[in-house]
Amino acid sequence: MYDNKEIKGKTQKKAAKKNTPCETCVYYDVIDEDGTLGCTIDFDEDEMYSLRTGKSGCPYYKFYNEYKSVQRQN
Repeated sequence: MYDNKEIKGKTQKKAAKKNTPCETCVYYDVIDEDGTLGCTIDFDEDEMYSLRTGKSGCPYYKFYNEYKSVQRQN
């Protein structure tokens, strides 16, 4: 789940966002009046191509934790 990259002799761990499910993203919401669900981000052609071919993951992915606000209240 982590990609190791070596930069000037030092190894950095970077979280891989390749196979993240869109359903757990903050930006996954209703996009049509008929209730169709999808991503609310407008991707450019290069980003969409890399997502469709699987070369990279979504650069905008942000995990949505619906219980985060409840945890702060307690």
